Amino acid sequence: MIDLDRAKTHLNAWLDAELAVSTGQSYSIGTRSLTRANLKEIRETITYWENRVSKLQGNRRKARRYIPRDL
Repeated sequence: MIDLDRAKTHLNAWLDAELAVSTGQSYSIGTRSLTRANLKEIRETITYWENRVSKLQGNRRKARRYIPRDL
């Protein structure tokens, strides 16, 4: 099971990945080239880990239903 510290570590790693990709998606040197991960996938994974951290911290909003009554 993943605990809060591990989830935060994953979130920080994906935030770092987003920063790295934002500085350049791909580049070439001579005949060699490097293409980084898909930015859309990175952002989806960041959202996943943000939700996971939030859930582990207990900051999740719960929907409540109220029924008005005329007393």
